[in-house]
Amino acid sequence: MNQGTPEWFAARCGKFTGSRFADLMAITKSGPSASRANLITSIALERLTGQPEQTYENDAMRRGKELEPIARGAYEAHTGDLVTEVGFIVCRDLNFVGVSPDGLVDDDGMVELKCPASQAKHLAYLRDGMHALEYRWQVQGQLWVAEREWCDVTSFDPRFPDGLQLAIARVTRDEKAIKELREACEKANDEVSAIVEELRQMKEAA
Repeated sequence: MNQGTPEWFAARCGKFTGSRFADLMAITKSGPSASRANLITSIALERLTGQPEQTYENDAMRRGKELEPIARGAYEAHTGDLVTEVGFIVCRDLNFVGVSPDGLVDDDGMVELKCPASQAKHLAYLRDGMHALEYRWQVQGQLWVAEREWCDVTSFDPRFPDGLQLAIARVTRDEKAIKELREACEKANDEVSAIVEELRQMKEAA
């Protein structure tokens, strides 16, 4: 299936996905963040209704979608590696977890493409590769679920001169982080199941 299609949205519905891993793992000084609570409630509602959450698409998100094919081509030209596009990959043994990588590379790699609207952000990525840390949980989650060894986290900005349009930071599997993420998904899934049952009982009693 192609990403962004109704079939793709249906496949992701009610699951913990790559773009949601950062919210799942977000913590504050006092404990789990509000974004984690919101995520768990959202997934519970998706499972209860069978309908994926409607998300707002801003200008930056639209820009990213439009530039992604160009970024993929630029990455291929720069590295000499072909990128295989994929739809949605469900975790082998946790069917409530899945990811949508921007592309698979060779037998053990993948690429995650970012096209920031902010030129300053791309400059920062060129300087210090901070996008590798910024998208840590998404990338480690993709490496886990897709069973890959490395990911080239790639920022693309065609407004920069030739030679500076790509900032590529290679990230390898972090088994400790993957174990932490897996355990967080399992714990959160139990919470989701409890909320779904609670809401069903409320509905019956109403």
